[in-house]
Amino acid sequence: MAAIIDLLSAIFSKNVHNFYLEVRRQHNDTALTPAARLLCLMAGINQQLIAERLNLSRTTVSRCLSNHPAISAETRSKVMQFARELGYTNTPTRIVRRPRQSKPITIGVLIGVPAANVTLATFPFVLKGIRDRADVEHVAVDVHYQDPATFDPDAKRNPFFRQIRTGGWRGVILIYPFSEEAVRLIANKISAVAVLEDYAEAGLDSVDVDEAAGITHLVAHLVARGHRRIGFAAWHYPVGGHWALRRFGGYMEGIFEAGLEFRPEWVLNIHQRAPLFDHPGGIAREIARLVRHDRVTAWVCAADHQAYPLINHLHRLGIEVPRDCSVTGFDGVEPPAGLPQLTSMRVAHEDLGSSAVSRLTNRILHPDAPRRRILVEASLVAGETVAPPRAECR
Repeated sequence: MAAIIDLLSAIFSKNVHNFYLEVRRQHNDTALTPAARLLCLMAGINQQLIAERLNLSRTTVSRCLSNHPAISAETRSKVMQFARELGYTNTPTRIVRRPRQSKPITIGVLIGVPAANVTLATFPFVLKGIRDRADVEHVAVDVHYQDPATFDPDAKRNPFFRQIRTGGWRGVILIYPFSEEAVRLIANKISAVAVLEDYAEAGLDSVDVDEAAGITHLVAHLVARGHRRIGFAAWHYPVGGHWALRRFGGYMEGIFEAGLEFRPEWVLNIHQRAPLFDHPGGIAREIARLVRHDRVTAWVCAADHQAYPLINHLHRLGIEVPRDCSVTGFDGVEPPAGLPQLTSMRVAHEDLGSSAVSRLTNRILHPDAPRRRILVEASLVAGETVAPPRAECR
C-alpha cells in the first residue's frame, strides 16, 4: 500500500519515471507489480520516456514498436521488453486507411512458385484479393516470385532481403509454403502474414481455408453416394506440405465419423515411412492397382491440381472417372480443357487475400499482439467426378 501511495504522489508530481527507477533498484531490477504498472500507465508512460530510459531517439522507439525493418532485431527486442515491463500499449492514433493524397505504405508479396509455374495455380486469385484490398487501404504492393526449394535465406546478398530494405517494405505476405528456417528469418526482419500455410512455431499470423472441415464434408458427400472404401492421395513436396497433412486430418475425421474402415495402404504420400511416389504417374498406377485389387471406389485428392492429372493418368491406365472410381479435389478451380468439372471444395481465394492485407496492416500497428489464425470456410462444388460405386464393388 505504501508503494502505491508513493506512486500516486509521483504521478501528481510528474516524477513517475524516477519512481519507477527507484522501485527497480530496490527490488533487484525486477519488474513492477501489475498494480504499479497500471498506475504507471495512468501517469502517461509514452514513447519519449522509453526513449530517454534506453538512451535512444523517439523515432527509433516508434519504429521498434511498429516493427520497422530498418531496426535491428536486438534493438527491437530491447524496446519491446522494456515497454512490456512498463505496461505500455502502443495504441495508434490513426488507422492505415489514410487520405488518398498521403504517401502509401508498401508491403511485399512473396509467392512460393517460379513465375512461369501458373498451371492450375490459385495464387492469382489470392493476389487479386490482395490488390483490391490494398487499393482500399491505400497500400502499395510489390510482388516477388521465389521457388521455395532454391530460396537460401543465409545466402549473402539475398535479393529478397535487399528488396525489403530498398523497397521500403513495412510488411510481407507469404503465399504457399516456405521452409521454417526461412520464415523465421523473414519474421525477425519484418511483420509477416502467411496465406494458405501456417507457421505456428515462427509466430506468424495466418489466413487459411478451413481445410479439415472441407475434406470432412467431401468424405460425407462420398458416403452419401454409397462409397465405403475411400482412399486419400497427395503429391510429395520437398518444402512445406503441412497443408496436405491438415487435409488428411479432415479425411481421417470423415472416415471415423462415418464408421468406415481405415486402411493405411489406401493413403499415399502422407506417412514418412510409407512408400514414396514422386511422380503423378506413379501415384496413378498405385491407385489403379488398389481400385482393381482392393476395390477402393473413391479417392480424395489433397488439391485440384493433383486430381485433374490423376484423372488423365487413370484414363490411360483403363480406369474411367467416375464410372470405375470417383475422385474429389480441393480448391474449386476451373477444369483444364477436355476434363469434367471436379467434385471439390471451392475456396474463396480473393477473400483470403483481402483478409491477409487487413491482418498485416493490423500486425504492423500492433507487432506485439497475440498471434492470430483466420480460417475461411469453403463451399461444395458438386462437379461431375463422383458417382455411386458399381454394384459389384459395394
